[in-house]
Amino acid sequence: MSLFEAHDLSVSFGGIKAVRDVSFTIRSGEVFSIIGPNGAGKTTLFNLVSRFYETDSGSMAFDGVDITGVPPHRIAEMGIARTFQNTELFEHETVLTNLLIAHHVHRRTRLVADLLFLPGARRQELDFRRRVEDVIDLLDLQSYREQPIGGLPYGARKMVEIARALCLEPKLLLLDEPSSGLNPEETEDLSFWIEDIVEDLGITVAMVEHDMNLVATVSNRVLAMADGVVLATGDPTEIQNHPDVLRAYLGD
Repeated sequence: MSLFEAHDLSVSFGGIKAVRDVSFTIRSGEVFSIIGPNGAGKTTLFNLVSRFYETDSGSMAFDGVDITGVPPHRIAEMGIARTFQNTELFEHETVLTNLLIAHHVHRRTRLVADLLFLPGARRQELDFRRRVEDVIDLLDLQSYREQPIGGLPYGARKMVEIARALCLEPKLLLLDEPSSGLNPEETEDLSFWIEDIVEDLGITVAMVEHDMNLVATVSNRVLAMADGVVLATGDPTEIQNHPDVLRAYLGD
């Protein structure tokens, strides 16, 4: 069953077509990876899906709802969360606070109840903390819980950003180059966590990634791009051996 569908997406910047007539589907419960050389349009595609960019043409549907014109701030509420190539966290706040902030999209109490910390607000806060602790346990972040983000090693910061996205409780998680800057051991741990996110939490994952070992390990299907167009879609082995994909990476 398709969770997300894109049809003929295109966007231009200054006359340059960054994405041209791109169509694909993401099925529920899979890891769907997007690969391609630098400048292929991968992150631009994520920016279209998360509504940071407006499409010039084409349409998108998420969970059966057309989201082509949905404003960006509604996307997280609808169930799409994402991470970025460079971590975008609150540097001076603790890991716990960064994760609690993500739950604002699920807040149901009114401002007065929050200010006075009425019983409903207290119950909601306890529920949010319980859910945050579950994510901390899942990604093995217990030792960093009370540490400010600015003092964390880079690998831990990457995991905190994934954790914050999970605290939005998405149906679809967009990971933009999650292994960038990680060492081989951290990348191996990441592969296990991605599998846990899908299997234990039931979250569908779409991933832009350069590390082909990681892509081959966790992906169910792979979309290969170059120069803003789709070259091929298929399983990891098929894509790695596709002549158009090899040509895009290695040339003629």
